[in-house]
Amino acid sequence: MANILECRGISKSFGGVRALNKVDFFLRPGEVHALVGENGAGKSTLIRIISGALMPDQGEIYYQEQKTEITSPRLAQEIGISAVYQDPLVYPYLSVVENIFLGREIRNRRGNINWRQEEEKTRELFDWLGISPQFVHHLMGELSVGVQQLVLIAKALAYDARVIIFDEPTAILTEHEAEKLFEIIARLKERGVGIIYISHRLEEIFQIADWVTIMRDGQVVGDFPLSEVDRDKIVKLMAGRLLVEEIEHAGQKSREPVLVVKDLTEKGRFYQVSFEAYQGEILGFSGLVGSGRTDVAQAIFGVSKPDSGEIYYQGKKLELNSSEEAMRLGIAYLPEDRKTQGLFPILSTSYNITVTVLNRISNYLGIIDRNREREVAERRIKELAIRTPGLETQVFNLSGGNQQKVVLAKWLEVNPQVLILDEPTRGIDVATKAEVHRIIARLAEEGMAVIIISSELPEIIKLSDRVLVMHEGRITGVFEGEAITSENLIRAATGERMTGANFPKIEEGLP
Repeated sequence: MANILECRGISKSFGGVRALNKVDFFLRPGEVHALVGENGAGKSTLIRIISGALMPDQGEIYYQEQKTEITSPRLAQEIGISAVYQDPLVYPYLSVVENIFLGREIRNRRGNINWRQEEEKTRELFDWLGISPQFVHHLMGELSVGVQQLVLIAKALAYDARVIIFDEPTAILTEHEAEKLFEIIARLKERGVGIIYISHRLEEIFQIADWVTIMRDGQVVGDFPLSEVDRDKIVKLMAGRLLVEEIEHAGQKSREPVLVVKDLTEKGRFYQVSFEAYQGEILGFSGLVGSGRTDVAQAIFGVSKPDSGEIYYQGKKLELNSSEEAMRLGIAYLPEDRKTQGLFPILSTSYNITVTVLNRISNYLGIIDRNREREVAERRIKELAIRTPGLETQVFNLSGGNQQKVVLAKWLEVNPQVLILDEPTRGIDVATKAEVHRIIARLAEEGMAVIIISSELPEIIKLSDRVLVMHEGRITGVFEGEAITSENLIRAATGERMTGANFPKIEEGLP
């Protein structure tokens, strides 16, 4: 079968740092070709070259067996190459139809936009993709991320795409939305579309891919049919070593809880949530996206104000009016979206690490002492093994895993007693994920109370001493020791009534 896309000897450097070194890559029609590697391995640079966002320094691209220079994303779309990213690139205040045909409007003889024909074409695409026609006239900003991604697939098909790139498409999707996406990918394969699929979730790779290319340090280090490779081999090639996934956690749980939450309620978000968190313990929060886990965490951190209930910290009742108060007391919260909630992307790495302690590193006039700033940043960079070209490097230039470590560093600098981690390893590679897991275990061993919210069951099961499960704003199960199993967590997360001392019953007539 002839390749629909072929990259030959692609190289790219940024400021003397080589991001790609003579990379060869191919894609066949009707196949899913997975591209995997640690953050910083060169995956994003390669797909930006394929999609026209970057030009290579060396090498050639052949598309449909013809040598092709892809000089812009618009040209890539016009010739049939489209990309769907983890954070959909949309125009939120334009309609779905306008987003699909923007820049390529269907016009009548007078040059006016033919809205009827655009709507008919959109409905045809939605029908093929299995998207409800009710979304046709919605504004894009009104749709969930999952539906936005489906609209971008419809846009790619409107351009008659022969190649579609999916970059971490399931990172912020619900399980149902992810399954819907996989069904559509299977149909695209039947249609002869070539799929480049990038994901850190290796279980997805084995579920949908036909071929896998592994990258490390800007080079291809492995290229296999999925039938000829297993997970351990992929991980070893990605990291240059075989990662040991088990985490030894020997934290000493204190006798008295450092945090007590009693009957906490915020109407429309969560109801009568009660639990305790102990020093030296990792307390997991599991449940489906939208179950209320993040809302509870934000209420504890002072981002939102609950309608009723009580929070006790170190034996004293809290009346938080802001997250600044929580931070001063020793409660830290690492948000689930590091890019929009956790970082100042265009500012330096050192500033992002020290931003929570500016008062401590500034003089009486409020001017930052650069020596103190450097000392704090260098200490955290060394402690957390943050890979950065320098202290002044803008943080958006770091890989996703290193960005996450920067967010963690800034909160550790306030010396918290309670650390809430919301999706701490979302969108980072398996090697960096293992590093973050080891850091979390070490913090608990040092006596910190760690609360981890995660949609990944293996992560929750591996790290947690106890697990609370939420469903539609209620705690539906509390599991400890051998009871922390995938089956129990899934049953509670889907609202099944649980019995037993550790499993609170779901009440009748939930709001």
